[in-house]
Amino acid sequence: QVRLVESGGGLVQAGDSLRLSCAASGRTIIMYAMAWFRQAPGKEREFVGSVNWRQGRTDYADSVKGRFAIARDNVKDTLDLEMSSLEPEDTGVYYCAAMTSGVGAYNIWGQGTQVTVSS
Repeated sequence: QVRLVESGGGLVQAGDSLRLSCAASGRTIIMYAMAWFRQAPGKEREFVGSVNWRQGRTDYADSVKGRFAIARDNVKDTLDLEMSSLEPEDTGVYYCAAMTSGVGAYNIWGQGTQVTVSS
């Protein structure tokens, strides 16, 4: 089956930048959309941003607009999450997800990568 692997997490200071990467491996399946989610300690998983190739649009959560950006790395063949001006509130486990059908649900998930932002 298709697997998603996130990388790039780590411990940074407030105001720093990080670039997370999501790589897919396994069977080749059409991807209608891919997204990034995060889950802070003691909180529910929340949407961060997504790119939908089927609809031709990119979306971001209000909390990260202007600071985060999803970008395709054509050299590494990954979908990256570029994060800047990081804040302690951005701390959490970041997950990559893929939508492989036109239903509208993300059905493939990675294991996550930890991002910790100190004040």
